[in-house]
Amino acid sequence: MKTLTFHYEGGPREAEPHCHGLSKAGNEVVRAFQIAGASESGNTTGWKLFEVDKMTGVGIGDSFEGPRPGYNPNDKAMKSVHCHI
Repeated sequence: MKTLTFHYEGGPREAEPHCHGLSKAGNEVVRAFQIAGASESGNTTGWKLFEVDKMTGVGIGDSFEGPRPGYNPNDKAMKSVHCHI
């Protein structure tokens, strides 16, 4: 598994993607554990839900081991899941 690097809401991010699907609002989203970069909330690490349409300059980063503690494959923010780890 590889991290994703991208720009989101004005800053660079690096995150470990865990789940991809549709949010309850119908937006294409990625649930990921952010490991580095900017943050609107001030929390530069932790679980985040990213809207795919807002992600730019997406690239592949470093390898990561697998699911992080706290990962919930039955994410309540997701209406449907296309894929997950």
